[in-house]
Order: sequence, then structure tokens, then C-alpha cells
Amino acid sequence: MNDAAPAHTPAPATRRARVRAPELIGKGGWLNTGGKDLTLADFRGRILILDFWTFCCINCLHVLDELRELEEKHRDTVVIVGVHSPKFAHEAEHAAVVDAVERYEVHHPVLDDPELATWKQYAVRAWPTLVVIDPEGYVVAQHAGEGHAHAIERLVAELEAEHAAKGTLRRGDGPYVAPEPVASDLRFPGKALLLDSGNFLVSDSTRHQLVEMAPDGESVVRRIGSGERGFTADSFSEPQGIALLPDGRVVVADTVNHALRTYDPATGAVETVAGTGRQWWQGSATSGPALEVDLSSPWDVAWWQGKVWIAMAGVHQLWTWDPGTGTVGVAAGTTNEGLVDGPAAEAWFAQPSGLAATEDRLWVADSETSALRYLEREGEEYVVRTAVGTGLFDFGHRDGDAAQALLQHPLGVTALPDGSVAVCDTYNHALRRFDPAAGEVSTLATDLREPSDAVLVGGDIVVVESARHRLTRLRLPEEAVRVDAVAHRTQRAATEVAPGTLRLDVVFQAPSGQKLDTRYGPSTRLLVSSTPPGLLLAGEGPGTDLFRDLTLNPEVTEGVLHVSAMAASCDDDPANEYPACHVHQQDWGVPVTVTADGTARLPLVLAGMDA
Repeated sequence: MNDAAPAHTPAPATRRARVRAPELIGKGGWLNTGGKDLTLADFRGRILILDFWTFCCINCLHVLDELRELEEKHRDTVVIVGVHSPKFAHEAEHAAVVDAVERYEVHHPVLDDPELATWKQYAVRAWPTLVVIDPEGYVVAQHAGEGHAHAIERLVAELEAEHAAKGTLRRGDGPYVAPEPVASDLRFPGKALLLDSGNFLVSDSTRHQLVEMAPDGESVVRRIGSGERGFTADSFSEPQGIALLPDGRVVVADTVNHALRTYDPATGAVETVAGTGRQWWQGSATSGPALEVDLSSPWDVAWWQGKVWIAMAGVHQLWTWDPGTGTVGVAAGTTNEGLVDGPAAEAWFAQPSGLAATEDRLWVADSETSALRYLEREGEEYVVRTAVGTGLFDFGHRDGDAAQALLQHPLGVTALPDGSVAVCDTYNHALRRFDPAAGEVSTLATDLREPSDAVLVGGDIVVVESARHRLTRLRLPEEAVRVDAVAHRTQRAATEVAPGTLRLDVVFQAPSGQKLDTRYGPSTRLLVSSTPPGLLLAGEGPGTDLFRDLTLNPEVTEGVLHVSAMAASCDDDPANEYPACHVHQQDWGVPVTVTADGTARLPLVLAGMDA
């Protein structure tokens, strides 16, 4: 099959591959350590899990939540270290990483690695990636993507037993030091809306609440929710999008609870109307009774054409909830991450995070492609089109003709009365404007701090300055602000590949005590495509093997390979008629450059070690 360990054979603990772990280096230094700089030697005797993440990435946020239980259960033997490895230019700013660590309640040490030094040392190719290092300082496993917490839990138990017997396990408190809490009325607010009363309702995401504020945008009228993370009638978990329903209730995207809730301003009642509290995985239902179908990190909501539309950031899709029938379903997107226009069912999104409805269009802030997109009817079908943006790896701050204009990870979009739209260009700290009539992009305001939403109030626009923890009222300007153009590509280095045939190997080793689940057919899936599409002459499309020979076009010297892999494994216990099963999945966008002395093999580790 390939020169890695066979995909169907779990590596026994006694034969576990061991590679000496490289040192941890990051120009930004350490967070959550009380000011202390750490080295690998400080973790000797402990099981160390490196979580390579970047704060824009929804899959990384999913993994943070996956790890919370393991982190608590094995607090005396396991240390998790987040290695922050930026994709966007803004994410390389140290202050932004400090904010993100607080925003997402990261309760372990974090190494700020703005130049990707440690990322390169560990040969990481995807966000998120988890690397397990044993108490003697050897790398023993690597996992890309989501769904690996159960496998790491089993590996941790094996390592605890093995190193306790050898006398190389050291128990005790870890190096985490909590930062001092900061008092403010809002803490990393996400979205806002104007209530019929003239008050604002704001999702106070890090405090797990909704906050009603007076028309001045400063005075707190009431708080909704206990402020503790949870999934009860009195609790939320990092709520984001909110939208007013025709009956006066507010629908809330309860993001980390993977649910939609409603809040009635008249009675204060909170009700769950969609989602189970579980995260959607490949193979789960994509439509049906709303309270029986799993969702995945709904980030924004909007009322359009008689339904609530949902920016389902966790699976790169748009869904709808129909309050009349009590059902949900996929409306656009394939779950593949990228920028592809066309019929709604075939379009690709990349973490849609903001919605705004007009009579004939639903505008979408598609954050990971730094794009402004929209959905509209064409006959009986919906189609997706892109107004601004080109793909996953190009971003910046450039005004002018929309075809060459650049945004940087926008999270919010607001329809303006003249038919144009305002874009909260989050990582550029700016409010931008797209005029469909002229096909032009301009800048309305700068010196905002991670704006994530905006609300029209008369001739003013009230911006949610998420990283300044406040609402900021601006007069809509008649003239644009002049901004020097800046263009970026991700700092991540392209992989040099040889022309001709490229062997793609997705490395997957089922966790110890498990085997591939083949009861209902193949348990693995591989989907390959490229940008530009002409990069590949052969090898595109779906399949069930985790390896493939790709034929590169000699006339295209650079591009991006899009690889999506999934594997399902179950407990290997013949006596158990209903074994517990788990899905492992990851999407890679791999920038490549074709050179004569490049590699002829591209290994991507889903789980295990590439031998």
C-alpha cells in the first residue's frame, strides 16, 4: 500500500515508534505560565500533548473543547501545551494571541510561535494537529484534525502504566498559571441586534451570556444566562449569532453547544429549538426534526425567505431551520472547505461566520477564504456567488475593483440602505463597504479592534468591537478612508513536489484496541481536488483508499492540493455486539510548488506515525 505502517494495523504499545522531540521555540514567548519560559526539560516525567492551533480555525476550537475533559481527568500526569501557529497576518500579533487565549478559555500553557519555527520542527501540515510526547521526551503519536480524544485517552492510559512501571512518570501540578481576570461589562462580544424597544441585545460570548444594553450601547439593562458554560435553560456556551424572529423572539446560535436556542424578551424564557448538544460528524443526518439532528458550531443566523438561515461554521455549510415545521436541513455547501461557486448543493464554503439578508440576497462573510459571498435564487434553485475574495491563502487590505480587492478573515456583514453592504473586516480591524452596482470595495473606518458585527441605527452604524469589549457608534461616512494596500499569503511554506506522479499517502493507524469498522462497507474515504483545477491531470475525486497517485500538470508550477480524509474505527471486542465507534477526519489545504528536485511522495498523517 505504502511505506508507512499498514492503515489497518494498530501499532502495539511494545513496538511504539519513538522519535526524539525537538525543542519548543517561539518568538512570541509563553502565555499562562506566570511569566516563566519553558523548555522540553520542564516536562520530563510528564505526558506532553502539543496542540498546534490557530485561533481563526473552527476545527482548532473544536479540539480545544475535545481536550477539556482529558485535561481535567489526567491533570497530575498530562500537560497540554498549545503551540499557536498563525495562518493570518493578524494572528502573528502577540496581543491577538493573548486575547484568543482568554477568549476561548485556554487553561494550559501556550507557546506563541509567530514564525512557525516549532511547526516546521515537528513537520506539521495541518491545523489542528496533536503530537503526543512520552515522559522520556520521545514523540509517540501524531493526530491531525478532530475526533481523536478517545484515542489519546487510551494512549495516555498506556503511557501512564508503562512509565509508572519504569519509574519515569512524575505526578504533580502542571505549569499552568491563570491570568488575572479583567472586569468589564462585555468580554469578547460576538454579535448584536437592535430590539424593538430600541435597546441592543449582544452575545457576550466569553461570558456565555446574552446582555441587553440601553440605546447608549453602554448601560447594562439585564443579563440572560448564568455566565457559566452549560446547556440548560439558564446557560449558554460561547453564543454568537442572534436574529429577530417575526413573532418577537430572538433566535440564538449557541455555538459551542451546537444548538439553536430562542430567547423571548417579553418573558425571559430560553428554549432549545434545534440541535442535540452533540457535534455533527460525517454520516450523521443532514435533515429532519430539528431537535433530533446534530449541528456543528452555528456561528450566525438570519431570517430570510420564511426560514432561519444558519452559518454552520463547523462544517462549512449553510443550513436552515423552519420554525413552522420544526425541521432543519442543509441548504448550501458540501462540507468541503474552499471557495467554489455554483449551485448551492455543489458550492464550497470555508467557515461562514456572518449573515445579512436583503429581499433577494443572503450575504455571507466566508471567513477562512477572506471572502464576501452571497446566495440568491436562480429559477427554482439557489446559487452561490463570490463578490470579493479568491481562496484560502490570499488575504490583505486592498480597496478598489472587487476582482482584486482583499479582506482578512471577515466575521460580519450588514446590509446598508443604498443596496451596498458593510463588512466587518475582522483581522484588518476595519469596516469595509462593497458596492454591487459599481463592483467596488472601499474602507469606511479603521482603528477598530477585531470588529465582528455591526447594526444600523438611523444614520449611524454600531460596531461590535470584540477585542475592545464594547459597542462603538460611528456615523456612516460619505467618503471612504484612504488605506495603503497590503496583500498577504499565508506564512506557511509550500511543499516542493517533483513533476509527474506524486504519491499521496494519508497515514492512519487505528488506536490501540480498535480496528477499522468495515461492517457496512469501506471505513475510509479520500477526496482530492486542487486550486487551480488544472494543477492535476489525474487523481481528483472521491475514493475509499487512503492512498492515491496524482498526476501533476507540467504547465502549472504552483497551487493548492485539497485533501479530505475520513476513517472510522471501532472497539476490537468480538464479544461486544455494539462496539463504540469513532470517526477521525481532517481536511488539508497543502500549498505546493513543482520543482525538479521536489519530493515524489506527500505523506499526511491522520493518526499514528509516518514510518
